[in-house]
Amino acid sequence: MEKYLINPNQKISKISKDIYGHFSEHLGRCIYDGIFVGEDSDIPNVNGMRCDVVNALKEMGIPVLRWPGGCFADEYHWKDGIGPKENRKKMINTHWGGVVEDNSFGTHEYFELCRQLGCDTYINGNVGSGTVEEMSQWVEYMTFDGVSPMAELRAQNGHKEPWTITYFGVGNESWGCGGEMDPEYYGCLFKRYNTYVREYSSDKPIKRIACGPNGSDYHWTKEVMDKVKNKAHGISLHYYTIPTGDWGHKGSATEFDLEEYNSTISKAYRMEELVTNHIKAMDAVKFDHRVKLIVDEWGTWYDVEPGTNPGFLYQQSTMRDAVVAGLTLNIFNKHADKIMMANIAQTVNVLQSVILTEGEKMVLTPTYHVFKMYKDHQENTLVGSYITTKELESKNDNNSKYPQLVESASIDENGVVYSTITNTSASESAEIKCQIADFEVKEIEAEILSGDIHSKNDFENGENVTVKKFTDFTQTADGFTANIPACSVVKFIVR
Repeated sequence: MEKYLINPNQKISKISKDIYGHFSEHLGRCIYDGIFVGEDSDIPNVNGMRCDVVNALKEMGIPVLRWPGGCFADEYHWKDGIGPKENRKKMINTHWGGVVEDNSFGTHEYFELCRQLGCDTYINGNVGSGTVEEMSQWVEYMTFDGVSPMAELRAQNGHKEPWTITYFGVGNESWGCGGEMDPEYYGCLFKRYNTYVREYSSDKPIKRIACGPNGSDYHWTKEVMDKVKNKAHGISLHYYTIPTGDWGHKGSATEFDLEEYNSTISKAYRMEELVTNHIKAMDAVKFDHRVKLIVDEWGTWYDVEPGTNPGFLYQQSTMRDAVVAGLTLNIFNKHADKIMMANIAQTVNVLQSVILTEGEKMVLTPTYHVFKMYKDHQENTLVGSYITTKELESKNDNNSKYPQLVESASIDENGVVYSTITNTSASESAEIKCQIADFEVKEIEAEILSGDIHSKNDFENGENVTVKKFTDFTQTADGFTANIPACSVVKFIVR
């Protein structure tokens, strides 16, 4: 029996709600059809936003939404997406699918979406192909409350009051699709562009995000940190889980064997190593301001579903993805003192999405259910916890090892303890004994998401994988014993 210890007396850090953030790009059917259908659509909508998708995201507890990219951000010119829709410029989305982008979803629509969702905003600015003036004017257009050309233009376009930008990213993947820059060059460029991301309201400061590394590029982190120092609030990390490790053939989202499952989990668990080492690289640059890590693109990436546009990155989601989500969110929780935000890629119909749509139909993926289960952690206090567990191994991933159980625990303002545990094994359950220090247990509730590694929700059966009440535990005076099934995510609420 594995030992699980939770210490509510060891209060480590608040878990930022924005660790549970999401990402929406002008890519495939994420925005168009997925979130935005237009005011004239037969699909029920409010100001063009799908009611079913908005309501589901609100129920899930979406805290922040990144937009407009991604690679698309560095070819996005914001003035193309304002004013009467019939007058907006059309363009070819050269990054994603070669389809026409009509710019009917732009700045006003994004802020309307965030208003309906009740979430914070994360705008990604164009450094790759845009100018300092363009970025400066966009920030003025969005946030200035006074007399200026951009504020007047915003009012002419139907929104007199300014909006609030919570986060602003100065460029995206500047090491790749955002300009193929060296870190030293990008660091200097960040300071130039960031100078003109004006702070027009002292009581609504903008958190500025510098473009961080791709995967394990610790040199990029060190050099950019050395340049930006206290000019940035966060530095971003991008890491995708590709089971084969081959960008040309990533593997199927639904048809995979046990070894491919194991390699997926092994590669997903690498997030622990990446977060730990990038934080070390950041901390090695000494100055009087703490810059936090942001993982604003993460998730599984497979070959697209057969018969779909290769540039649309549409993939199904199974219990394998739910396990990846569960273990990753637990890792983020455990580093809550150093991680400011994370954004899974992407919200609807793209990569490890939480929602799939097909015309008027909508289905919630297993990943959606994990986010909804975990939302109780948002703004709670991370507490000390530790679990003994078996080490599993992936032959396809150079015999890399990863834990069978990955957990995290938090406590709310009323003293209620929340524990989330992911069993990464495809076939083995795990018996655990949990003890909570200096805690008299009065009541426990629990729920579970589980199934075969291939289990999924589709448009024929959208309820195949759902959260159910979990009862295979025994309450004790200071905790509980439980049997955690294979390939499952379990949440305990202890009062």
